[in-house]
Amino acid sequence: MSNATMRAVSCVVGQPLGLHDLPRPEAGPEQILIRVAAAGVNRPDMIQRAGKYPPPPGAPETLGLEVSGWVDALGDGAADAGFKIGDPVIALVPGGGYAEYAIAHKGSVLPVPEPLTMEEAAGLPETVFTVWNNVFDIGRLQPGERLLVHGGASGIGTTAIQLAAAWGATVFVTAGTDDKCRQCEQLGAKRGINYREEDFEAVLNEAGGVDVVLDMVGAPYFAKNLSILNDLGRLVYIAFLHGAKLENADISRIMMKRLTVTGSTLRIRTDAYKAALAAKVRQHVWPMIAEGTFRPVVEEIFDISKADDAHARMDSGGHVGKVILKVAEK
Repeated sequence: MSNATMRAVSCVVGQPLGLHDLPRPEAGPEQILIRVAAAGVNRPDMIQRAGKYPPPPGAPETLGLEVSGWVDALGDGAADAGFKIGDPVIALVPGGGYAEYAIAHKGSVLPVPEPLTMEEAAGLPETVFTVWNNVFDIGRLQPGERLLVHGGASGIGTTAIQLAAAWGATVFVTAGTDDKCRQCEQLGAKRGINYREEDFEAVLNEAGGVDVVLDMVGAPYFAKNLSILNDLGRLVYIAFLHGAKLENADISRIMMKRLTVTGSTLRIRTDAYKAALAAKVRQHVWPMIAEGTFRPVVEEIFDISKADDAHARMDSGGHVGKVILKVAEK
């Protein structure tokens, strides 16, 4: 392998993931080249692998939306981000994280917060950016309010539980096993609801409802979400893993309760939007990490050569928190 190439995980629909030599990227204007220490595995990676989530124009075709690593090069105009060569950083990237080197816009790069390991830090960007954007900015969660997180044991879920609890909210979650529910409660959730054995609509209506719902399930939960939301409640979608099309939706409930139904996807947002979001994350979340009120939950770490095994682990649904790919030592 020459200095012009790097090892990266290639992705062909229907084929196992494997390491191959690919051209090493170069930092363009306002970009930072990162020598990758670790990369987070996320559900969008698996959807892209299946051919259903193409990267946005200009993004690498390779998988990976978040990395930790060390600054290797600064493109023109990137020095004002405050980083120097060798600094440990994390970054939200539009793709290409499953590789020895990755490119990030300077605004999406943040310092690795102490006391996290590089593997823990690699699990931060996609989840923390997504949770802050959807729960706190779009969902407008306030201290003292009540939040329901569907998929509480996921990387997004374990992040949302800790951040919302530290923010002063009361958190409820759904999860698929009693053990996952108990682990979510240990992270700060008031009540974990095993959706295979309990009806979350009945449980939460009896408990007094919620003010914000973070949903990644989609259409099957729509009516129940409206039912449990209090007046002026907010329903925020970040995925639709079990269907996007609604039939016979009761719009009158939205009107009578004055609800807001919204959603977002982060990957296609502008560099300026992501930079503004990164600044909020650094302002609000990094102090929580320093204080010990939030720490990313890492389920398992795989070598990058075992990316296929990492995807299988995530696809099994048995994990709690993040699955990480280890790429390099310093």
